[in-house]
Amino acid sequence: MNSKKKVIDKEFKLNAVKYKEEHPDLTCDEVASNLGISTSSLYRWVNAYASADTDKSNVFRGSGNYSSDDAKEIARLKKENRDLKDAVEILKKL
Repeated sequence: MNSKKKVIDKEFKLNAVKYKEEHPDLTCDEVASNLGISTSSLYRWVNAYASADTDKSNVFRGSGNYSSDDAKEIARLKKENRDLKDAVEILKKL
């Protein structure tokens, strides 16, 4: 059985929350059905958006075990540094 988790991007989540806000006459079940997502996912996104600080742009940062965007950038730079050091070692051996 090939069961892959559906990955939904940040933009879709923001649009789903805005769609829910723009259509107060629709229930969460109806909105979720219209968008092809689960009701629990929509509830989670709406609650995350509502509880976010004034900066709503980083509400849905994506997956990963990083506490902030800075921590994610530091991890990326450390990996890049490690890769470059490996490349230097390979070139030294030539």
